[in-house]
Amino acid sequence: MPLMFEEIDSQSSSLGEISLRKRRMPVFGDRDIYEVKLGEEFLMSSMFVAAEEALSDLGLAKVQGDNLSVVVGGLGLGYTAVAALKDKRIAELLVVDALDTVIGWHKDELVPLGKILNADDRNRYVLGSFFDLATDPATGFDTENKTKKFDAILLDIDHSPTEFLNAANASFYTTENLSLMAKQLKPNGVFAMWSQNLPEANFEALLNTVFDSVESHVVSFYNPFQNNESTNSVYVCVKSEAEV
Repeated sequence: MPLMFEEIDSQSSSLGEISLRKRRMPVFGDRDIYEVKLGEEFLMSSMFVAAEEALSDLGLAKVQGDNLSVVVGGLGLGYTAVAALKDKRIAELLVVDALDTVIGWHKDELVPLGKILNADDRNRYVLGSFFDLATDPATGFDTENKTKKFDAILLDIDHSPTEFLNAANASFYTTENLSLMAKQLKPNGVFAMWSQNLPEANFEALLNTVFDSVESHVVSFYNPFQNNESTNSVYVCVKSEAEV
């Protein structure tokens, strides 16, 4: 039996043509698999979400206290955001995405997790470049409260700290710009980041120039297409000192 595809939406964006599609494969029965593509490149599939969920679980496990304010950078198919909202300590979640199309898919509930995000009044979509908002002290992530500090920032945009969705993102991965982002964290705030690759020693060293502790976690999951285990990684960093 052939694969069954349905293109739900396709629109031009600042990064190129971005499309959302749904498919079924006989081996998985009546399970719908949602995929996001940028041109011919696959950005995300609902088949593989363990590490996206682990980004929230591992990052928030390091956060102390209650009444948390959290930023998610990169909406994707919504798995990191929904995993974060399972933490009852969260009072507000800002989900930042540069593409209005992706936010629209969730607002219009064209993707399954859109309904969950829309129904949770702690969630707010922010249209904008995560990297611009992270490194501009005059704006910050919350345009309604430009001096706001956050308990955690969870980032899942680039493929890895050395493989970028957009070449312009490369400038973020420096001591200077990571430090600017860290100024938006509260004392003992957490920065966590997803990567499709195993932990990279050079990036861990860079993170150590900004944060007081850095941990790297390898997340394994079963890949049915290859019939073996695949891995992603999650970096979790804590900034203990208050920014002046």
